[in-house]
Amino acid sequence: MTQLSSTDSTCAAQWKMWLLQVFSVMYFTALCGAQTVTDVSSSDIPPTSPLPESTTVYNPPVPSLQLKSAWKEIFQSEKVEFTCNIDGSSDWIISLHRNGVKVQESDSNLMFSQDKSVLTITAGTHNAGIYTCTGRHKTRNVSTQPSNSIPLQVHENPSPTLSKSPNFDKMFCGESVTFTCTISVSSGWEYLWYRNGKQINSSTINDYTISSLDLSHNGQYTCITKRSSFGSEVEFSSKESSLQVSEIPVPSLKLITQWPDVFPAESVMMSCEIVERHNWTYTWYRNEKEIQHNSAVSFDKNGATLTVNSASAEHAGQYKCKGHIKGRSVMSILSSGLNLTVYDKKPKPLMTQQPDVGLVYTGESVTYECKVDVSSGWKYHWFKDGSQITNGSSRLDIRNAAVTESGRYRCMASRNQAKYNTEQSDERVLTISVIPVPILKKASIWLDVFPTEDVKLSCGMTINSTNWKYTWYKDGKEIHNDSVVSIDSDTTTLSISHASHSHRGQYSCMGKLKARPVSSSFSSKLTLKVYDKSPKPLMTQQPDVGLVYTGESVTYECKVDVSSGWKYHWFKDGSEILNGSSQFFIHNAAVTESGRYRCMASRNQAKYKTEQSDERVLTISVIPVPSLENVSNWLDVFPTEDVKLSCGMTTNRTHWKYTWYKDGKEFNNDVSFDLDRTNLSISHASHSHRGRYSCMGKLKARPVSSSFSSELTLKVYDTKPNVTLTQTPEHDLMHTGDSVSFYCHVNVSTGWEYLWHKDNSQSLMSGPNPTIVSVATKDSGSYKCQVKRGTTFKSDESRTLKLKVEERPKANIVLLTGWSEVFSTDTLMLKCEVQESQDMWNYTWFKEGQSINASYSEKHAVTPQNDPEQSLYTCQGIRTGRPSYSKPSDSFKTKNLLLKRRVLLSISGCIFFGIIAVFLGCIILRVTRKPVRNTDQPEEPSLFLSMAQLKDRGDAPSPMVDYITDEELNAPAKEEEGNGTICSETTPLTITTPDEAVATENHDKEENNGGLVSFKQ
Repeated sequence: MTQLSSTDSTCAAQWKMWLLQVFSVMYFTALCGAQTVTDVSSSDIPPTSPLPESTTVYNPPVPSLQLKSAWKEIFQSEKVEFTCNIDGSSDWIISLHRNGVKVQESDSNLMFSQDKSVLTITAGTHNAGIYTCTGRHKTRNVSTQPSNSIPLQVHENPSPTLSKSPNFDKMFCGESVTFTCTISVSSGWEYLWYRNGKQINSSTINDYTISSLDLSHNGQYTCITKRSSFGSEVEFSSKESSLQVSEIPVPSLKLITQWPDVFPAESVMMSCEIVERHNWTYTWYRNEKEIQHNSAVSFDKNGATLTVNSASAEHAGQYKCKGHIKGRSVMSILSSGLNLTVYDKKPKPLMTQQPDVGLVYTGESVTYECKVDVSSGWKYHWFKDGSQITNGSSRLDIRNAAVTESGRYRCMASRNQAKYNTEQSDERVLTISVIPVPILKKASIWLDVFPTEDVKLSCGMTINSTNWKYTWYKDGKEIHNDSVVSIDSDTTTLSISHASHSHRGQYSCMGKLKARPVSSSFSSKLTLKVYDKSPKPLMTQQPDVGLVYTGESVTYECKVDVSSGWKYHWFKDGSEILNGSSQFFIHNAAVTESGRYRCMASRNQAKYKTEQSDERVLTISVIPVPSLENVSNWLDVFPTEDVKLSCGMTTNRTHWKYTWYKDGKEFNNDVSFDLDRTNLSISHASHSHRGRYSCMGKLKARPVSSSFSSELTLKVYDTKPNVTLTQTPEHDLMHTGDSVSFYCHVNVSTGWEYLWHKDNSQSLMSGPNPTIVSVATKDSGSYKCQVKRGTTFKSDESRTLKLKVEERPKANIVLLTGWSEVFSTDTLMLKCEVQESQDMWNYTWFKEGQSINASYSEKHAVTPQNDPEQSLYTCQGIRTGRPSYSKPSDSFKTKNLLLKRRVLLSISGCIFFGIIAVFLGCIILRVTRKPVRNTDQPEEPSLFLSMAQLKDRGDAPSPMVDYITDEELNAPAKEEEGNGTICSETTPLTITTPDEAVATENHDKEENNGGLVSFKQ
């Protein structure tokens, strides 16, 4: 067992070496691309291990391996069968080996028989290799030697190659073609033919021929190779091969020279062309007859181009061609025909112009077209003013035309590289002008109008105006028709009816050609002014006076200071008298032409009227006679006196200047005149100035002279006048209050100024008869008078009168009723006496200013019965001598005199007895009552002032004054709490304040030296 194991180990090592050699051979065979594997020599099989010498050698049978297949080279998916035979096979376990490695049953491509002697392989590339088989005895540990080796090649699935002969891209109907399908390995193939995916043939040969092609043979051709083995079948498809079959094309006959109608001597070239890319040659026909090469007709190399070098009438006709392919039996049909016309003479071009006008504006475009109405292929030549300017196109475009492009234009045509020229066309004259600017005019004469007036503006060109239409603008904005503004049909006139403030502005227009898109620039602007209101004419007058004298001329002028085109109308006293002119003349004026004049203006055939002017009142009067007056108020003067005469009209005095006459002669000597000679002044008159004076007036501004004035006679005295002074009444002694009058008399002339003197000083008295109504003592003195006129003449002084004035005596009222009679009577006795007078007087008494008696007594009694009102009394002394009366006395008032006396006496008694009672009471209290001193009680303030304190205080009133007042005396009875009543008399007393009482008292003391006169008012 030990030796057997060693032998087995050695055999295993030898087998490994053999397998390594086999794989190395297969590897290098694969690298070299070998298609077959040579049989493995027996020397390559590892030798069997030598048996031990003690063992009996038994030689096992050698297996026999057979391959059942039609081909030794197979493809994937084909099947082969290996069969291994061993004698007495039932005793052996058979194993198949590939490349020395046992084939495993797990391979899905393998299928073994039950005894493992038959192996069926569905080929895959991994199944290729050298196959052998061995046997191992089922009961003994004996293995056979390897069988013979059979190599098996498995190829990748092949791709048949499909070829076409002839191999043209395009075949034509009628041709033949053969397809060949080639597969590179093995044999036994069946060939299947397909067109466009549908089988069309099958055979065992690899060619497929179509002897006559038609359009149905178009398509994609493929071939499939197929063979079968052990029930399996494999197919391999070639790539598609395209077969394009077309109809034989019809040649295209073209005219190379571009024109089918030519003129004598022109050349013509035609081409025959088949667009297919083949080597075509061409045959030409004219009128169905083949054309042969000659001197006039030539062909190119393959006949594709026919050239007629110099055309003539014999070359006219229909040309055709057909083609055939060199080396192929393909011939086309005839092409369509091409007719060639050969004319007899040269054509003349027709030149047209757009726009077809003779006048073109700068910026416009002009197009000339030159046309030859026969044949074609022309090249055109353009001429301006005889010189060629351009060539080529049949159109000559002048864009954005300029003035310099004006001229005479022609054209001519040529072709065949100018070998053939036509005649020149007729001439066209082109005038290019700058675009005119429209002229804007006022058609209604004025551009400043008034409300409701009509306005018309016109817009137009200076030439060819009808060819234009116009657009209107106001302040730069286009104007359109409305109810007021209208533009006429040809747009040349703009009308504004009833203009208003909204129509103010700057107007302009712009022209546009009716037939062409040509626009002018804007016209100049016209400014339309529409006034806010109707104007009022200004009427002037020459001379500018309200009063005109007969014989004068008057010129009225009526003027409207705005706009123009006015016609004027004149009115007198409301009725129209004249119209037309702006001036109205009155020559040699008469009084009947006086009146109220106005004017008015109108225009536009009186459709528009202004307001009437202000009224001018013309008064025509006869020339007045100047009035001569004596300004100095006297015409009889004394030497050295001044004289002033005035000459003037009753009205409009300042409008005149005057000429003076003395005794009928113009007078200028030794006199002076004012500015207008209105006044004649004589200073220091003398005897030479006596005479008759007159004057005549002349208007300053106009040549108008009056007649002579009436005359004034001037008288000059030789001596001074006498002055007489008298007095009324003629008393030397006067008393104050008397009235005295003086009278100063001059014996001649008038107009005197009186000068009065008192005590040789000038007095304030004036006039000839001054009166001193109430003389005073200051009026005493010496009086005289004097007269003067003007500034230079004075009379001598009058005689002197002396006046003496003494003070008039005054009456005085004395109260005769005494103090002691207060309690015994109610009557007051008054007495009147004239003070400081020794004369005998009578007296008149007055009560409240009215005389109360006629007895002239010096005494008057006043009782409550005859004077209940208690009035004021005065008296006055009267006598028969001078002075005849005295001054009135001062007023004496009797009111409450008696009552006041009684009340005062009563109060005085009460006060006296009250003081005594208080004094006695104080003594009794002091005696009967013992005072208790309380040191803790504060000292009470004294309610009453001591006499010393009263003296120290200046504002302390007198007790009499505090108690004796009019208010207390006149007050009604009052009740006082706890003190009973105080009674008073019902007679009212005068109420006075304490201050008045004191003042009255002091006053009475001053006037009466301390006497008691308090009853006197």
